Amino acid sequence: MKKNSEKIIVNLIKKTIGAKSHQLHEPLFQGNEVKYLKDSIKKNFISTSGPYIEKFEKKIKTFTKSKYAIALVNCTESIHISLKVLGIKKNEEVLVPALTFIGTVNAISYLGAEPHFIDSNLKDFGVDCEKLEKYLNKIVKFKKNKSINKYTGRIISAIIPVHVFGHACEIERIIKIAKKFKLKVVEDAAEALGSFYRKKHLGTFGDVGCISFNGNKIITTGGGGAIITNKKKLVKKIRHLIGTAKSKHAWEYDHDSVGYNFKMPSLNAAVGLAQIQRINFYLKHKRNVFQTYSDTFKKYKGFKIFKENKNNKSNYWLQVLVLDKENKNLKNKILKYAHKRKIYLRPAWKLISSLKPYKRKQKMNLDGAKSIYEQIINLPSSASLSIK
Repeated sequence: MKKNSEKIIVNLIKKTIGAKSHQLHEPLFQGNEVKYLKDSIKKNFISTSGPYIEKFEKKIKTFTKSKYAIALVNCTESIHISLKVLGIKKNEEVLVPALTFIGTVNAISYLGAEPHFIDSNLKDFGVDCEKLEKYLNKIVKFKKNKSINKYTGRIISAIIPVHVFGHACEIERIIKIAKKFKLKVVEDAAEALGSFYRKKHLGTFGDVGCISFNGNKIITTGGGGAIITNKKKLVKKIRHLIGTAKSKHAWEYDHDSVGYNFKMPSLNAAVGLAQIQRINFYLKHKRNVFQTYSDTFKKYKGFKIFKENKNNKSNYWLQVLVLDKENKNLKNKILKYAHKRKIYLRPAWKLISSLKPYKRKQKMNLDGAKSIYEQIINLPSSASLSIK
């Protein structure tokens, strides 16, 4: 690479998005958000019941082609409750990529279960399936139709594949591995609303899928998440638990177990309904942002803009600059140079297995995840960049 390559890269970014200050991802409100909020307040539907919850859940269900959709306060709790209703117990191991947002792993810990970190690959930022299957063949023994970790003696009961930055991991192969090793599957599709694998929406392959509507996602409810599934029995359990485990009665407060107050408020759902009504508009402009970056960067060697893989249709939630291995030393220079100019790029997450709460947890070799952390940078990706 040439001297001052960080300047070249940041100038290419500025050429793509403009020279002013840019956040990584900003929400866009151009629909019925204010109208629905006013209506919700006027009719006193501000808490966890009302027509906006029902309408928003119906839209999620229709768009993802799942049989059921349940709106919650955030995606972390969506994963937590999903694991709980699937029967994941204290001290059981849950396979989870080391390369993910910490909420994915915290959800395992809330149950007293043990995160067991697995590797990812640069081709899609998701689970390295070939490496994982070899690893499980080595460490697993079967007993009473369960996978037992030979080295810890604990049951390995579930896997959480993560669709990173809106790109599909090898989800069909993960499902096959899960069946082979008797694992429940909770898809972390937090970043993947509007992303598909072989024309099937991400989050609909496993037992359940979990989506985020945080302020920086493809659509937002401010804070919020959803569980999508095709399993009716799970839905009944989920709705009961997130409603404080309250039994139905006209006036008595009768709770039959320890429940959670995790239902999405109607005010958030009102915003979400307005947002999801324009989901195809957002997806169109996100793809335009990708294409503009791709066209700007394609003449240069040593780095590239990540493109969706075959059979995948990405929502392009975050654009990803991938540095060649020999140029990974540029990463921090680029981040520093850009931030000084108020262009707020972001690296991948630090591997969760390297963080203080999780350093001593079980893990396989994580060379792939380390490479991703060393070689990628997320670029400003707001849909508004295309509109402007």
